[in-house]
Amino acid sequence: MFRPLEAKTAKHIHYEKGVTYISRRMERTIFFVLTIGMMLWGIYEKFVAPATPGG
Repeated sequence: MFRPLEAKTAKHIHYEKGVTYISRRMERTIFFVLTIGMMLWGIYEKFVAPATPGG
């Protein structure tokens, strides 16, 4: 419905006065990718790692 104007013009990563800012969409994307990665790692550890010798 209503989208702020800055959402169309803002960059995903912005550096200003020694501080790095990221957009809300970029933050959500990063955490989504990390969540999927952790889920896949957990599945690997549960099913694949115990089958390897020394694991």
